[in-house]
Amino acid sequence: MTLSRAGLRAVVPRAAFTRAALLGIVLLLTQQGASPPAGATPSGTTAGSGNGSEGHVAVIEVSGLLDRVLVDFVESQISKAEDEGALALVLQLNSGGAVVADERLDELIERIEDAEVPVDVWVGPSGSKATGGATDVLAAARTVGMAGGGGSRVEVTSTLLGDGSLDGRAAVGDKVSAGDARDLGLIDNVAPTIGLFVYGGPVGDRSGDTTEVIDGLPGVETDVVDGRPQPLTQTRFSQLPLDGQLMHTVSSPPVAYLLFAIGLALILFELFTAGVGVAGLVGAGCLVLGCYGLAALPTNPAGIALLLFAMLGYGIDVQTGVPRVWSGIATVSFTVGSVILYDGLSLSWITLLVAIVGMGVAMIGGMPAMVRSRFSTPTIGREWMVGEVGTAVGAVAPEGIVRVRDAPWRARTNRATPIEAAQEVRVVSIEGLLLEVEPLEGAAKDHRDRR
Repeated sequence: MTLSRAGLRAVVPRAAFTRAALLGIVLLLTQQGASPPAGATPSGTTAGSGNGSEGHVAVIEVSGLLDRVLVDFVESQISKAEDEGALALVLQLNSGGAVVADERLDELIERIEDAEVPVDVWVGPSGSKATGGATDVLAAARTVGMAGGGGSRVEVTSTLLGDGSLDGRAAVGDKVSAGDARDLGLIDNVAPTIGLFVYGGPVGDRSGDTTEVIDGLPGVETDVVDGRPQPLTQTRFSQLPLDGQLMHTVSSPPVAYLLFAIGLALILFELFTAGVGVAGLVGAGCLVLGCYGLAALPTNPAGIALLLFAMLGYGIDVQTGVPRVWSGIATVSFTVGSVILYDGLSLSWITLLVAIVGMGVAMIGGMPAMVRSRFSTPTIGREWMVGEVGTAVGAVAPEGIVRVRDAPWRARTNRATPIEAAQEVRVVSIEGLLLEVEPLEGAAKDHRDRR
């Protein structure tokens, strides 16, 4: 795919212990930062003996689409590497493209090219890729390495190719393996691990025979022990902070889409329940995060409009309690909106299947049944409730929540004087899910008592 650049209650000691443990974990993560990749040394520690060069090599993980969070992180790490006098900054890259504006990506490329510290890129680990706008980062780097095997791919772009020639071996837009990328001059070497890319050393084939020797990054010091290079220069690994990881994850296409759809569904569910419950709060949180993710991605306004229209259609049939034509219209609208939601991006069929089937089952099978069962129960039927006495959970001024036969209901009063919390009320009428109540003292006599 080519992208444009463009409440659990617990005893007090246990609760206190849990809070203390969580606080300790947060403090530990704050002090140490995100954990480095598997097999790497922690940030600020030495990959070798550490008695050689006074400088160090900074390695940061750049994984996923290049959004605003990731671009800002790379730029901040370049400034940090410059301030700390790093020998080099290595981007461990695995990206399917950029979703920031072309101007913002140009600023990042210019920052890399003008950095006081050399910026190198290693496309890894095995199975990683560099496509779309991410290849511009490769073109701006000093040295580019790539992990071979495992489906690792780099896209052939005119920017990355530069003055090189393809000679019919590939075409612009093709995604080639590490070996082909090296032969085409798109990368400098094939390094199976980040250690070999930084420090260099012999690379063997599957039989164990050495086939080539990779040169390490310029300025990195090593020592040879038993015929193999041993690092002397420090290597410091860094990742996105926890808040950055959250926002970056939310900005991924499938996560943003699912959060947006789940948020809409939960809020629609909350409209047909009494009061504000957990579903409404969770739905609001999902909707906010989903909107943030969609704002960071190239979305199609028509797709968003179709998703919102689908919720309207589902709501009409949920109100009637029987799935009818509007449910079919809503399902078609939701499906089309999901498919065309993004410009230049596509969702996997698994993501689409889970969302469309799940939404259909919930709205066509679950929601109408929930509404029918709520109003078919004799203790809370529509006619039964008129004249019932309840208690105001909070102030009803003019709307609030009342409790009638141990069930919470949204209510309103047409009296000028608001009903206070814990005051007894009488149900005068009911409109849909909204009760009209009046204070028990001073209220009009119930119509059944006049008979």
